[in-house]
Amino acid sequence: MPQFTTDPEDTWRDSSGSEDTWLLSSKAFNTFGSDLIGLGKLDVPSQQTEALCAIFDLAGFTRFCTQVDPHLAIPEFLSRFVDWLFVAIRDSCTERVESDGRVRLLVPLPFFAKFMGDGILFLWDVEGIPNRAVCQIPVLMLAVLERYQEEFLPLAQRPWDEPPSPLRCGVARGRVSSVGDGKDFVGPCINIAARLQKLTSHTFSFSRRGFDAERYLSNEQLVRFRLFVTPIRGIGPRERVFVLADEYSRLSEDEQKMFSVPD
Repeated sequence: MPQFTTDPEDTWRDSSGSEDTWLLSSKAFNTFGSDLIGLGKLDVPSQQTEALCAIFDLAGFTRFCTQVDPHLAIPEFLSRFVDWLFVAIRDSCTERVESDGRVRLLVPLPFFAKFMGDGILFLWDVEGIPNRAVCQIPVLMLAVLERYQEEFLPLAQRPWDEPPSPLRCGVARGRVSSVGDGKDFVGPCINIAARLQKLTSHTFSFSRRGFDAERYLSNEQLVRFRLFVTPIRGIGPRERVFVLADEYSRLSEDEQKMFSVPD
């Protein structure tokens, strides 16, 4: 993303008065504008996409950043984590590699990814994708969370003290609208996914909206989840969400009160 930077020759600090002021050349001054957002032409008509959103969040990342000399740990950790996450999602979506080298996928790969400071947002284009396949995406993303605990975290505990844990994920479906030249997207499903992964101390949940899980998940998959009604800030007071049954049972009494059984 572009940054506002100026050549030292274009910037002066004036301390001659009672308060410091700063002088910029007109050239440097005029470079501060909407281009810094890095979204291209913001007046381009928005394009809508039927999408599935998954947001992964590193719980405890803020605490990890408060260690002594965090600049020595954060870049290396994030580099390894982000590379690992993309590979884990790619592997989870893969059925097999054909003899000719082509990769047969269980579901499409995301078409968009965005770093969000302590996590990453992914978007799938699910227009025309069979509902059975769409319902598999949350299950496959749950497998990524489990792989983080079993695979990545044990390795991360060797070079770093108390690496972020656990990895959390919220999943929702809906229409997203492009912003600028398609370099970003907005939509209610993004807000829902973001709030789902921070509702309580549970690590995984997905919105019932647009997921006919009762019909398209196998009994073995469905039995892992419980359907609840819960308020989601900015979305609605009675949103239906699937939560892992074993995680719900481990929530505190106050956290469990946030969920009620649908009528």
